[in-house]
Amino acid sequence: MDGLVGAGKSVFARELVAALRAHGRQAVHLDSDGFHHPRAIRYRQGRDSARGYYEDAYDLEALADRVLRPLGTPGSSTYAMRVHDMSTDETISGATATADCDAIIVFDGTFLQRGQLRELWDDVIWLEVDRATALARGAARDAVSLGGEAAAFAAFASRYMAACDLSTIEERPAERASIVIEHTDPMAPRVIRLPGEPASD
Repeated sequence: MDGLVGAGKSVFARELVAALRAHGRQAVHLDSDGFHHPRAIRYRQGRDSARGYYEDAYDLEALADRVLRPLGTPGSSTYAMRVHDMSTDETISGATATADCDAIIVFDGTFLQRGQLRELWDDVIWLEVDRATALARGAARDAVSLGGEAAAFAAFASRYMAACDLSTIEERPAERASIVIEHTDPMAPRVIRLPGEPASD
């Protein structure tokens, strides 16, 4: 589940997993919060750096090696549920689980189509949300943790959304996604593209 910061990825992923389970499928929800780098790496380009957030925030190598490849074919089916604790900044090595061979793993995060990850997903759902809406939604969500609404809006504009702008230019994630869903209004999502359909111009 890919998209801009503030696109509503986690909410959509939880709803998707609930729907899958209601239809009798084993479904597991993982998210990028458990796959951050430690602070020393996350902020090595500066706490306000958009490039730093884009390149250093997430441990994509651990995601590939400890989740996607084990869940691929052939694989051990034993995967890491998380590799980092945001609150303590500690690296976690023993938080693992084993999935059934027909389980569906739903992972939500940002920058999920960078480099080596691109070929490891079965499908990528891109939540299409206009930039202004995503920016406002993300800043409102994290206002308390970022020191208030004004500080959160400034942080999202200069670091988080600016990092998404870099991703849009360098990776073209919406074009590369196999499924695109319009999600500006979370109460009325609309499928724009399904697997096998060409990206719109």
